[in-house]
Amino acid sequence: MTIEETYLKGCFVITPKVFEDERGCFFESFNKKIFEQKIGVDAVFVQDNQSKSSIGVLRGLHFQTGKFAQSKLVSVPKGKVLDVCVDIRKESKTFGQHFSIILDDIKHQQLYIPRGFAHGFLVLENNTIFTYKCDNFYNKESEGGIIYNDKDLNIDWVLGEKEFIISEKDQKLPNLKSAKL
Repeated sequence: MTIEETYLKGCFVITPKVFEDERGCFFESFNKKIFEQKIGVDAVFVQDNQSKSSIGVLRGLHFQTGKFAQSKLVSVPKGKVLDVCVDIRKESKTFGQHFSIILDDIKHQQLYIPRGFAHGFLVLENNTIFTYKCDNFYNKESEGGIIYNDKDLNIDWVLGEKEFIISEKDQKLPNLKSAKL
């Protein structure tokens, strides 16, 4: 597997070596030893989450604050998404910048998103399954978010907004400048 840091410090794209033959495919989706060597983080994931969504579903941009902040390792075992993370670490040189990547069930890439990032994704195929490992437990009082169409972030979501299916809660999120980080 290869692990490459994005231009956002601490955020990594993980690409497995996929072995394919007439039976299907096999790949190592996680190796604690390699993960810790390449990323430099002691990987202790305590919660796994999974969603199944239709094309156009946009979830995010979400984050947890304070002692409940979370790092995430995200992947798509079935389907395809545009995955987006935003650096919300006020002291960071890349504060307010975002990174996006297509994650799918062909390349089997993963994205490691460190604490101090907002995260969201747009589903690009029906019946997509999205999974993420978290290194901290979810806490409702510590959740926060940023509106997906914040003009300062200028995220290209690939599909037109008329195609989006967004929860009422996510439609009411503040912009980055107003968010409680």
